[in-house]
Amino acid sequence: MMRVLAEELLALGAADAAVDPHGYVMATIPASSGYEQTPVIGFVAHVDTSPEMPGHDVRPLVHANYDGHDIVLPDDPSTVLRAADEPALAAQIGNDIVTASGTTLLGADDKAGVAEIMAAAEYLLANREIPHGAIRVAFTPDEEIGRGADHFDVAKFGAVCAYTLDGGGRGELEYESFSADAMTVTFHGFNTHPGYAKDRMVNAIKLAADFITRLPADGLSPETTDGYEGYVHPYVVDASVERTSVKVLIRDFASSGLRQKEALVERLARDVVAEAPRARVEVLVEPSYRNMREVLDAHPVVVERAREAMRRVGLQPIERAIRGGTDGSRLSFMGLPTPNLFAGEHNFHSRLEWVSAQDMDKAVEVIVELCKVWAES
Repeated sequence: MMRVLAEELLALGAADAAVDPHGYVMATIPASSGYEQTPVIGFVAHVDTSPEMPGHDVRPLVHANYDGHDIVLPDDPSTVLRAADEPALAAQIGNDIVTASGTTLLGADDKAGVAEIMAAAEYLLANREIPHGAIRVAFTPDEEIGRGADHFDVAKFGAVCAYTLDGGGRGELEYESFSADAMTVTFHGFNTHPGYAKDRMVNAIKLAADFITRLPADGLSPETTDGYEGYVHPYVVDASVERTSVKVLIRDFASSGLRQKEALVERLARDVVAEAPRARVEVLVEPSYRNMREVLDAHPVVVERAREAMRRVGLQPIERAIRGGTDGSRLSFMGLPTPNLFAGEHNFHSRLEWVSAQDMDKAVEVIVELCKVWAES
């Protein structure tokens, strides 16, 4: 996919498009004549899709001129995009809705963003009279596992700021994200033949199950939180009697909130082994990313010019915090302030994922207008 994108960018006339050894694509749209001194800005999208749902053998379907009805996805008729469950569909009457066929992701997260950046690059390269400075384009791997910026060369990218195209509905502008850590809680038991295990076996699977049961049932989970509430989310268990590991996502908008949640998780795990003296537990915390607002508040012009571009194409910016993260969450802390723009994505990480072709068109308009705003400024 990355090689295809690099080849297409070169064919369109972008300079220096290439795939680096880590799988990143970077390319340059040269500045318009007379705008060579305009600050360089960038646009970024990720090519990988969520590993939690099948993303191969995708069969995309276009539901033209959507009329408000429920959409039954044919490869699994029990998978239905219901208008009653999807308030955002009400604004899409007459538009073209794209879904998968019911058994896979669509991949709009974030191939909608990829397509929008490519369409904007094609338009700018074909209409060189449009005023803009040099524009940098990047496509990243591994965003969905929190490693999309691991090998991103900010100095090589050479932009004063960037914008990810990795957001939801038309008009959304995001410059605040979760702070995120990952914890691995590993219980060590003792395995022996189950026929002769009395007073000897210590089952690490049962210890881990006890730990998970002790997590709050009425809060602090993805299914019970919203807005600015953080959560604790066990999402992978690697189980055996001798050793069972539970991977836990920790999310909060403040670093202090992360520490509080991590302390809770560790206390619950140690409470479990305290009741099983021959067991032990190891707790590992790995930082993932931090709230991009901590950086972007120091660069208000980056966000304000995105607002202006949206207004110019007839949109009132919808500003909200991301209950997740983007590559921009990490890139901002690496010296590249990077808020997030809408790409039209809905139902991320689900077989019910969908996107509107008209929303994607509007995202392309925003990219082009944003380049012009920076040139004028």
